[in-house]
Amino acid sequence: MKNQKETIRKIVTYLNNEEASGGFWLPNIQRPFVWREEQIERLFDSIMRKYPISTLLVWKTKSKIKHRKFIDNYKASVRLTDYYVPENDKAKLLVLDGQQRLQSLFIGLKGSYEGKELYLDILSGELVAPEDIRFRFKFFEAGKVSFPWFKFKELVFTNDRKSELLRRIEVSNSMLSTEQKRKIEDNLDQIFHVFREEDVVVYQELDSIDDPTAYTENDVVEIFIRANDGGTKLGKSDLLFSLLTSSWEDAEEKMEDLLDDLNCTGYEFTRDFILKACLTMLGKGARYDVAKFRDGTTKESIIENWTKLSSAIRDVKDFLYGKTFIRTDKALPSYLGLIPLIYFRYTFADKWSTVKDIDTYILRTLLTGSFSGTPDNLIDKCTKHIDEFKSFDVKEIFGVIRADGRNLDLTAETIVSRSYGSKDIHLLFNIWYNQFNYIPAYVNSLPQVDHIFPRSQLESVKIENPETGKLNIQRYKAKQRDQMGNCMLLTAVENGAGGKTDILPELWFANKNDDYLNMHLIPKDRNIWKLENYEQFITARCELILTKFNYMIQKEL
Repeated sequence: MKNQKETIRKIVTYLNNEEASGGFWLPNIQRPFVWREEQIERLFDSIMRKYPISTLLVWKTKSKIKHRKFIDNYKASVRLTDYYVPENDKAKLLVLDGQQRLQSLFIGLKGSYEGKELYLDILSGELVAPEDIRFRFKFFEAGKVSFPWFKFKELVFTNDRKSELLRRIEVSNSMLSTEQKRKIEDNLDQIFHVFREEDVVVYQELDSIDDPTAYTENDVVEIFIRANDGGTKLGKSDLLFSLLTSSWEDAEEKMEDLLDDLNCTGYEFTRDFILKACLTMLGKGARYDVAKFRDGTTKESIIENWTKLSSAIRDVKDFLYGKTFIRTDKALPSYLGLIPLIYFRYTFADKWSTVKDIDTYILRTLLTGSFSGTPDNLIDKCTKHIDEFKSFDVKEIFGVIRADGRNLDLTAETIVSRSYGSKDIHLLFNIWYNQFNYIPAYVNSLPQVDHIFPRSQLESVKIENPETGKLNIQRYKAKQRDQMGNCMLLTAVENGAGGKTDILPELWFANKNDDYLNMHLIPKDRNIWKLENYEQFITARCELILTKFNYMIQKEL
């Protein structure tokens, strides 16, 4: 890895410039430019104050990588596709880390922001607190600004000497005081030094041209992911799809359309998941790497079979949304366990409608975290079993999962330790209420989970403070109030205005029939519905809950 240095004036001339050792460009996977005017203005203030700019990271390569130009005249409506560059095997430098800073410099010194160009108040620069603005930069429309504002790009790229530039400014503004002239001279010195003379931009260069073995494409993928880990989270397959898929523009549009469809109800499916699912459906295995996209068939197969691939994913998502209470990401701990289902739907579409116990498979694997960690090998074993038996028998699939050393069993403690607000509690409620054909209301696509003993009532119960003798210590902490034994599902009417609200169970359950009590697993002993018997109620109800889920604890499947 080489460390290179350049002046700001020089570095911005490298952007989009093939004549400058191939030029600096952006790989298409880089997220869109997101900085606001104020952020760009603050960056230029920081540079004028000689604050350091973080080191940039670039990859020198001849690979046929999809890339795009830096944007000169930025507008919110800009389409990145307008800046795409055709794939080529020419030498180029792709910016892996530092896009926002370089793009801001390019806009300020070579372009515009929403039609406005960057100006500097040539009389600014007084000492201020570190977090305050010292050098005043501002974007203005041409013709709508006057002294002391100067178009900054003209100061940086002028061919005049500093003395000539200073004299020209003074002649144009004859009423300047001695102090103002000194301030202008100081600022011009600073501009020339920081932007034109000093090598303030440092970039690390990963050179795959002079030494092709030093950095493989897999190495660069990993470096890019780590470099961007503090910003937008990027999966390895995200970058591979961008770097290696021909006809990327069409594929990207289709990918985004699919993600929009999948996530419109509150899920958070990712490009990473979609690519892993596609590789699995095409028989390439769940793990993704550069070699699969270089095999001459994978990328073409994804595009050619996109309609069939995306339909399989949509159908499994539709089942999840339509047949379970798991209707948003907030109730879905993991997505990877869906991939064997997607594979079956893709491979044996004619049998999809006949599969039984899909909800049991989904809920059981989610509750036990069977596909947590790195489940690529497990996914491959499941798909191999599906191919061999041409079916999705849940008991058989559970056998494959157990044979892989994965857990499918729940302990009593695991079940009763679920609490209000957790994703897992919704999974248990799926199993619990499904047998009663009970359809809860949804707020933001989530079941309405309610406290049987209202939190406000439990918070009012105090015990004596041993130090003061006063009753000012809460008896029931949040963990005790929010535990599984104190939670139930309510309909919108029950939980809305005029509904349960803060009503204690001794009143709420008073007129409910046995079917209602059985559905919610409420102990029949009315005496423990009282606030003073809260702990007895929890004990009795947890026993009922464990009885209901006993088949899971006893490993029936």
